[in-house]
Amino acid sequence: MPGVARLAGGHGGQARRGARRDPRVSGDPWAGARAVGIHALPIPTPFLVGRVNCYLIEDEPLTLVDCGPNSGRALDELERALAAHGRRVEDLERIVITHQHADHQGLAGILARRSGAEVCALDALAPWLAGYAQETVLDEEFTQLLLAAHGVPRPVANALAAVSHAFRGWGGACPVDRPLPDGGTLEFAGRTLRVLHRPGHSPSDTVLLDEARGVLLGGDHLLAHISSNPLIQRPLGRPADAPRPHALATYIASMRTTAATDLELVLPGHGEPFADHRALVADRERLHERRAAKIARLVEDEPLSAHEVARRMWGDAAESQALLTLSEVLGHTDLLLADGRVREDVGDDGVVRFSAA
Repeated sequence: MPGVARLAGGHGGQARRGARRDPRVSGDPWAGARAVGIHALPIPTPFLVGRVNCYLIEDEPLTLVDCGPNSGRALDELERALAAHGRRVEDLERIVITHQHADHQGLAGILARRSGAEVCALDALAPWLAGYAQETVLDEEFTQLLLAAHGVPRPVANALAAVSHAFRGWGGACPVDRPLPDGGTLEFAGRTLRVLHRPGHSPSDTVLLDEARGVLLGGDHLLAHISSNPLIQRPLGRPADAPRPHALATYIASMRTTAATDLELVLPGHGEPFADHRALVADRERLHERRAAKIARLVEDEPLSAHEVARRMWGDAAESQALLTLSEVLGHTDLLLADGRVREDVGDDGVVRFSAA
């Protein structure tokens, strides 16, 4: 995986060909967003992915899409970014959360208490946000079971649990005032946004489509400069011992649905806006095909656990970023299993191993 260190924060890969800037923009990639009354507010995060794009929609009600991690620095910079547009936190009337990752939802509770803004999120995500402390404990229990089943050594799993516990502080609980159904709408004085569930990168990924203008507020569903890692996470509302989801297969299906939608401009959760989303999706699909083929070759000679495959592909990163690399391997073995190219068997030690079919 080129640039595997970028996986931290839920992303991986390298800059991809295919995506391009908004063709209406010359020199300023954000001019197209401003032309439709949307301001990008890049807020710092503690993750290697870098700043997260929060979006201020200058309409009635005044709306902030995503809010940055739960940190003093992020809050300070958000306040300064709002002030640059003549606004304060207290002016916010609506906060929309695109998905459950801390860099997108961490400050929501603080902002809502200060402003009295209505908090909106996907209906399936609402209980998770309200019960953040308990839900993240279940998420970690799910992760530990996943790591054990796929051969990650106990000391590595313990270290990952300690890091995960520390990272919980970047997120936070937030009651949702308005749960959003998939396919529902958010109404404004001057626009309507269609709410669309596009899971894969996370179970809760939600995009907001302005059908009249062809503008998509995409969260982390599609990013131009790096690939969104389809993380294997506990399905929303399920117990810690729930069967693992097929995150990559789900993500590919979501991308194909987005590719079938006519768009002029995508405003992503990280990096610059872009056009030609169909070329980006096609390029990502080719990337996943290449990775699946590489994994198929690795298991031709002997059965390997997902962690052993990750070690052969990325070396020490398979331990320092065990969940992320494991998600990569399992996502692609799911594709190979569906095609009948590999098989999986559980050994006497309880570890799943993959071999050529």
